[in-house]
Amino acid sequence: MRVSRPLTLTALAATALLAAACGHNTEQRAATGAIAGAVVAGPVGAAAGAAAGTAVSKAADE
Repeated sequence: MRVSRPLTLTALAATALLAAACGHNTEQRAATGAIAGAVVAGPVGAAAGAAAGTAVSKAADE
């Protein structure tokens, strides 16, 4: 079965966002988001993953 490239990238991005929720505090969540983002999209993905991890942490704290 052949999977389209946009579908694969979407699945990887979703996985990265889910991984951004890993950790017990803001620093851990930002770090896991950055690592997952870097795997998916390089430096730009790392920045986006860190931002997503921070946002998840702030939302979880409320």
